[in-house]
Amino acid sequence: MPEERPTMPPVRLRTDAELARDALAAPLLARAVRLARWAEQGKPVASGGALPEGELREATELLELAGDEDGALYAAQAWQLAVDTGLVEIEEPTGADGDGDGDGDGDGAGADADGEATAEDEFSAVATSGEELRLITEGGPRDILDIWLDGFETVLADAAAPDLSDIAAQISESGELDLDALDWNPEEEAEFLDGVLGNLYLLTALDNEAATAPVPLPALAASMIVPEDMDEPTDDILEEVSEAMVRLDDQFRLLAPTGLVDYQPVDEALIQEVDGEGRIQEPETAQELEDEDVSRYGMVRLTPLGVYAVRARMLEAGIDAPAVGDLADKGADILLDALPGHPEPAAQAEAEQWLARRTPEAAARELLAAARGDDEDAPLRRLTCQQTLSLAGTEAEPALREVLDDRHLGGLARVWLAEHGVTGVPEPSEEMVFWLTVDTLAAQLASEGDSAELRDLVRGLVDQSGSFFDSAWRVDHPATADVLEAMGRLHPDKKAAKEARKAAFKARSRA
Repeated sequence: MPEERPTMPPVRLRTDAELARDALAAPLLARAVRLARWAEQGKPVASGGALPEGELREATELLELAGDEDGALYAAQAWQLAVDTGLVEIEEPTGADGDGDGDGDGDGAGADADGEATAEDEFSAVATSGEELRLITEGGPRDILDIWLDGFETVLADAAAPDLSDIAAQISESGELDLDALDWNPEEEAEFLDGVLGNLYLLTALDNEAATAPVPLPALAASMIVPEDMDEPTDDILEEVSEAMVRLDDQFRLLAPTGLVDYQPVDEALIQEVDGEGRIQEPETAQELEDEDVSRYGMVRLTPLGVYAVRARMLEAGIDAPAVGDLADKGADILLDALPGHPEPAAQAEAEQWLARRTPEAAARELLAAARGDDEDAPLRRLTCQQTLSLAGTEAEPALREVLDDRHLGGLARVWLAEHGVTGVPEPSEEMVFWLTVDTLAAQLASEGDSAELRDLVRGLVDQSGSFFDSAWRVDHPATADVLEAMGRLHPDKKAAKEARKAAFKARSRA
């Protein structure tokens, strides 16, 4: 049997055109595009694409970053992105691989008196605008997003790499890098960062408010490190969380200019050096924590562009990461099976997009046909059908009238018609009322289990009808006994609970 693919909740994506606009507005890509246009007539660079000091200074001024103490660094990062994504192409000198003229005429051109490479030799490659730059202006939104994704991947790889100062500290006198002393596992670091982005993605998918509200960095770091079954984190765990926060602070600072995240960095006043490593000064007491401004510890939010990027990575990794709208062209049976697993806002958006592809009457007929059945999942299908039909217009009325006498659908059809103010609808029989009640309770059990909402519903039903259990056990529904047993568990009144259990026994005996 093939291994089942992991499945994520569906996310709502912006259109490609909106995402492309976000990508072009992201500081890093916007700067890279400007530098690619600046290089159109050709710029001298080192082999591999590094800019000479003078050209880097000019690029910094072009990007209006000269007044920023890190301006040259930002310009260099933008230039590197332009090279990595093909916005800029590098033409190496003919003799760079030893088969061209180079300085093989013996006159010594390109080297000084000591034989060292001159600046002219060092920066003998030429950078010009690349083919990808044309796609920025002439291509479609998908072309722009592909370029942005390529750039994001390179920055993500840089974010998972150790700091250059850490690397330099571990280079021996012989020039070799001591990887063991560096204490860096590239696979683990990449997995950790992917896990953090996955947690942000999950929060965005499950909670509509999380899509717009930033997440405190301590909570995000703790979600990766503190075991779920640990009530009170140990000092060692808290130290790990603090170290992770420092690492994530550096990584999010690097990723924010790509447009992946909105990030408010950790207040530098809270970062201290302990044993040569960064630590976050944490409040010592609960009261101190309550009084502290949590935003000083860093706040992060995955942008719509970030949701798009993380989803693309998940799909590439073989994870099932649906988007709202994926079911719009699928059958009603697939829709009704899938919607119960969606968060409520996503479920409604998915249902609305599905209905928009059909006329209300045709949609209603397709939904009602898919809702039939006596299988275990049928009650939840019918409840989902009823919820989806509540979004349909009054033009669906003929399809609902057609099933008024249907054993499975007559009850929910009457509910829909009543909610839409339709007159002339025959009253349901007592048998149909009880069947619909059992069906609805079975659906609630399937979707929510023994929830507080279901407990209130059970109590209300029994309180409204003192003889409910006298009739309920006779209902010809596959889930009757299970529903009555659940009512016995949930009803707070001992006498009513006992009556429910007796009724459940009768239902099983009758079956």
